[in-house]
Amino acid sequence: MNYSVELNNVTKNFGKVAALKGVNLQIKEGEVFAYIGPNGAGKSTTIRVMLGILQATKGDAKIFGLDAWKYAVDIHKKIAYVPGDVNLWPNLTGGEVIDLFVNLRGSHNKELRARLIKDFNLDPTKKCRTYSKGNRQKVALIAAFASEVDLYILDEPTSGLDPLMEQVFQDCVLEQKNRGKGVFLSSHIMSEVERLCDRVGIIREGEVVETGTLDDLRHLTRYTMSVATERTIEGLDNLPGIFDIVKTDSGVKFHVDTAKMGNVITHVNQFGIKMLESTPPSLEELFMQHYKKEGA
Repeated sequence: MNYSVELNNVTKNFGKVAALKGVNLQIKEGEVFAYIGPNGAGKSTTIRVMLGILQATKGDAKIFGLDAWKYAVDIHKKIAYVPGDVNLWPNLTGGEVIDLFVNLRGSHNKELRARLIKDFNLDPTKKCRTYSKGNRQKVALIAAFASEVDLYILDEPTSGLDPLMEQVFQDCVLEQKNRGKGVFLSSHIMSEVERLCDRVGIIREGEVVETGTLDDLRHLTRYTMSVATERTIEGLDNLPGIFDIVKTDSGVKFHVDTAKMGNVITHVNQFGIKMLESTPPSLEELFMQHYKKEGA
């Protein structure tokens, strides 16, 4: 099997601080891989090692089978990178920056460039110093998706984008996925991850604690449900997919697997529903619930 990214026991120390602690990842060519975790977990450090910006203290980092540190220049010809906070040349226009980045890779599809500029609703004639954070992100995303590369490395790329532009971004990722291109996506947005990604890797405190498909990790996407009924609910604890049942003043609160929500609603409906609320988990809640240390 061919891998676009291979990280084998990658460790990165900054003095006495271990930012990465033996990270192991294998990402297949053409797959969309999500890399999620709380702030400070090591996501950006991992990406900088992959890009050859940082050299791993220990372990091997390979992109397309090449050492990420030794062959960074060759690797960069085949990848596009978008950080979460883009800095641009203030006196160049957005269009000039897009052309600069695309031409560095030796290909320039003017029709694709024009379509992306329209889809992202960017004015390419303005100087970069006048752009908001969201517009700077648009410039970087357009330059990335207008380039002919084999792997997109995206580090929280929708930071600063409004929901409409996030949708445009997701459509661009799916387009590249359908073309067989690989995407490494660091994101805080669970809906984004669920829609786009084939597999997910979860990093906490410099360690990859779990990897798998969304079906493999379905226990991480439990909804919180609060229910008030006319009569006391019976038999709830016997239903599959329900966890952490707590009685409240108004009724009952619990966590439920997404796939079991229909069965749960059917069951509680027998007791006369007066109020029902369901809330998807945030990433912070997932880490607090599933990966907090004992005694923390």
